[in-house]
Amino acid sequence: MSTSVQAFRTTVWNHYRRHGRHTLPWRTTTNPYRILVSEVMLQQTQVERVIPYYKTFLRAFPTVQTLAQAPLSRVLTLWQGLGYNRRAKMLHEAAKQVVAQYGGRMPHDAEALETLRGVGPYTARAVCICTQH
Repeated sequence: MSTSVQAFRTTVWNHYRRHGRHTLPWRTTTNPYRILVSEVMLQQTQVERVIPYYKTFLRAFPTVQTLAQAPLSRVLTLWQGLGYNRRAKMLHEAAKQVVAQYGGRMPHDAEALETLRGVGPYTARAVCICTQH
């Protein structure tokens, strides 16, 4: 890694440590499933709108296994009001993949995360970075 890239990373992390919104519920966990849920919910949706949905969703589906086993209709009901229901459907499918392909354990590397339905490069790396700090 070049010196300039490392310097940039250091600058960004220092700014986050000083000014980041550390009290957001997904910032207080290193659980990759919970971070994935937040990342999917935050796509094209304002942070303040996501917070109550995130909390309700995780009360209903506290683990990737409970989400995978849930009927899609229940998932969509809890998602109602966030918009872009396709995200909920893909998150549900991703949970099923985690159970079937990874024994119910969320992958920790970006390449494996990108194999999950609806998870692209940004989301995969966001999950990885968040679980490392």
